Amino acid sequence: MTSASAPPTPGAAAAPGSRPPARPAILTVDDDPSVSRAVARDLRRQYGERYRIVRAESGSQALDALREMKLRGDRVAVLLADFRMPAMNGIEFLEQAMDLYPTARRVLLTAYADTTAAIDAINIVDLDHYLLKPWDPPQEKLYPVVDGLLDAWLAADHTPVTETRVVGHRWSARSYEVRDFLARNQVPYRWYLSEEPEGARLLAAAEASPDTLPVVITPDGVTLTDPTDAELAGRVGLTTSPAAEFYDVVVIGGGPAGLGSAVYAASEGLRTVLVERTATGGQAGQSSRIENYLGFPDGVSGAQLTDRARRQAVKFGAEVLTARDAVTLEVSGPARTVHFDDGRQISAHAVVLATGVSYRQLAAPGLDEFTGRGVFYGSALTEAPSCAGQDVYIVGGANSAGQAAMHFARDARRVTMVVRGSSLEASMSHYLIQQIAGVEAITVRTCTEVVSAEGDGHLERLTLRDNASGETETVDTQWLFIFIGAAPRTGWLDGVLTRDERGFVLAGPDLVVDGRRPPGWSLDRDPYHLETSVPGVFVAGDARAESVKRVASAVGEGAMAIALVHRYLEKR
Repeated sequence: MTSASAPPTPGAAAAPGSRPPARPAILTVDDDPSVSRAVARDLRRQYGERYRIVRAESGSQALDALREMKLRGDRVAVLLADFRMPAMNGIEFLEQAMDLYPTARRVLLTAYADTTAAIDAINIVDLDHYLLKPWDPPQEKLYPVVDGLLDAWLAADHTPVTETRVVGHRWSARSYEVRDFLARNQVPYRWYLSEEPEGARLLAAAEASPDTLPVVITPDGVTLTDPTDAELAGRVGLTTSPAAEFYDVVVIGGGPAGLGSAVYAASEGLRTVLVERTATGGQAGQSSRIENYLGFPDGVSGAQLTDRARRQAVKFGAEVLTARDAVTLEVSGPARTVHFDDGRQISAHAVVLATGVSYRQLAAPGLDEFTGRGVFYGSALTEAPSCAGQDVYIVGGANSAGQAAMHFARDARRVTMVVRGSSLEASMSHYLIQQIAGVEAITVRTCTEVVSAEGDGHLERLTLRDNASGETETVDTQWLFIFIGAAPRTGWLDGVLTRDERGFVLAGPDLVVDGRRPPGWSLDRDPYHLETSVPGVFVAGDARAESVKRVASAVGEGAMAIALVHRYLEKR
């Protein structure tokens, strides 16, 4: 079991997807209502301030209560069960309860005639104690026994799980995607392998099949089976629906450019909504370390930087929508309308496109089959703990690949960078090249490329080719991370905006050719510097043609776009 993020600091506000821990429970089950109430009454008098007393009148009812508590992440300290219950006796109940709460202390309530069965139960369910009925007075017969069991239970570590829990298979692509979605949205979660004991217990509590993985269990105990990102977002506290239908400005994309636009727009009083298809941060948010961003001499992780920017935008009043995928941009008179994949839409006076780029797919046999199962595009930081002591291969020679190599080298046995070019100098910052040269665990193989991947259900081997000699080599590895350039996320704008041959959006002076404005341009002026071929629609960051692919420039363009939005709104 691994945790994607540290638990919240005591006293801090609860993070999305977490809840305050409940008091541990003492559960009692007896089919005689009067006896059940009497046991619960005595327990509540003595322990009610520190423990929740849960009462059930049948084994099945008690198991339902335990399943519900298991899904909520609640702790159970002691189970007290009457032996003589119809349909399911106390021993049978405790046997099934052990599958859900194996560390809970177990007590059997018996009559004098049942002592032989109680003694047998010590071997069957590892019984901690049996009590003869009646237990009066409880001060002599009940409380000393429960006190001892609680002391023994408290001596072990029973830290409550208040985060979202994900149960999945190690080589399930969708399990990885769910974990990545939660991690990038700063939602604390716990990861359980389905074949491990606690993962199996959670699946049993959820009455879910291992064939339906991943299973997500929210802090309030709701079970989601193979959820979509939108379903997941709605359940873990992320905002997915806009509060209004019309805004001053809609920002599409939550990377540095989009966050820069949202911060400046909201801080200057514009009604602002930022729409992100996966998580704020974009590619920068996945960077393990950014060391050349102004104001951070000691470096900062992409997640930290973009989370601060998101909180800053929200502080100024911007709405941030997650798991919303824009599919169409429509011009309706003075309004610009963005349509989403679920049929909903929002409109605004102006739009800032900050959709960024995605890593290009590496065309080699076997890679598509193992994507999410050993082959990952981007740094996939959620996988870093699993790489400890193993060989990791990274394809790419730019800054993002170098930052990933430095990150994985902390724990991996060896990190091998596979670079098609003859050196790193043409594509990587000098400071990063120097850092890589100083890490013994990192090997850089230039003039080399991945030509195939093999494995049984997940990546197990790569074939590398030395382009200088033409020789090939097969290496054993379960980890390949790919950073091979960028393709703009602008396909949904086809036919609406003017783009270059690679799909990047043209803006400003690039649209004016030989003094002629772009076709369909309706205003008596040239497009502003970041304005696209549609008036009132601006582009910032990596999606813009000929942009500088750096975090600082993206933030600057995002801020500049808002200055131009103001100019556009004033002169409409």
